[in-house]
Amino acid sequence: MTERPGIPLDVGDALPRDAGGPVFREPWEAQAFALAVHLVESGYFDRSEWAEALGEEIRAAQGRGDPDRGGTYYQHWLRALERLCAAKGLAPEDAVLERAEEWRRAYLDTPHGEPVVLRRGEG
Repeated sequence: MTERPGIPLDVGDALPRDAGGPVFREPWEAQAFALAVHLVESGYFDRSEWAEALGEEIRAAQGRGDPDRGGTYYQHWLRALERLCAAKGLAPEDAVLERAEEWRRAYLDTPHGEPVVLRRGEG
């Protein structure tokens, strides 16, 4: 994913906070949130399409036994985002799966405590 104007892709330690602490548990949650908001605001899909896709993902997860305690919410958010982006031709499913595998390999190859670095094209 390349950075586009208005999409903060490197949230780092600057997670939004409220009185109870960070609004997001992990930086990737904030990134997924920001990307979905940007895509809606840019007209790639509308709020009702987004709400429908997210609701379908949550219901599907509940059908698979997700206890729905909030800890998996952004996993559903990400799945809905991936599905909508694939349906709209913004990020083909095979490209998403390929990138996910690249990140998985990078994570597994990174020594504990070191930052994970994605090196595209390495097999």
